[in-house]
Amino acid sequence: MTEFGALKVLAYSGGEWVIYLLLACSILTIAVIIERALVLRRERRQLCGLEKELATLLEKGNLESAASVSAGAQGAAARLLSSGLGHLKAGPAAVEEYIASAKITEKQAMERRLLILGSLGNNAPFIGLFGTVLGVIKAFHDLAETAGAGPEVVMQGLSEALIATAVGLLVAIPAVMAYNYFQKRVNDFFADIESLSRLLLARLRDESPSTKSSGR
Repeated sequence: MTEFGALKVLAYSGGEWVIYLLLACSILTIAVIIERALVLRRERRQLCGLEKELATLLEKGNLESAASVSAGAQGAAARLLSSGLGHLKAGPAAVEEYIASAKITEKQAMERRLLILGSLGNNAPFIGLFGTVLGVIKAFHDLAETAGAGPEVVMQGLSEALIATAVGLLVAIPAVMAYNYFQKRVNDFFADIESLSRLLLARLRDESPSTKSSGR
């Protein structure tokens, strides 16, 4: 009976507290969007500078200089490529594995906090709907408690309850859009790194003694 009483208190509380919860979620969404946008912008700028320099060195076959450049650069792209260029003597197969391992680590870091956007985008409408249901329950409860009251009591309560659903959608739509946008940016970022790493592996295989001996 105590548990049922607690549920009744929750049901009659209305959806106002749910709206405040959704407003807090909207602040979190904005914070994550700004933080991820700054991170991806910085990483893209660092990649563009590194890409120009490394592409020239790799085309010339200057792998040692490319290793020095990547080791001294900053950003996820530099760390990823440096993990492979730092093991040139191990051979192309080992370098490829080092790059693949670093790619997994760096991609996890780049996708950090995107789970927040995805979760809010999927669940904010349901949270808003929950607030609306609570508001409707409270509206009819108030009508039952107010003998002789007109439909205005219910209509006012219903209009207030529907605000929760509207706020839930207001939180969810930007979160979903930002999530999809950042996922695309991350995929494009690692596609560019993949192109550069493939150029590195191709050049390394050309310079490999086993490749040269088999060519003879």
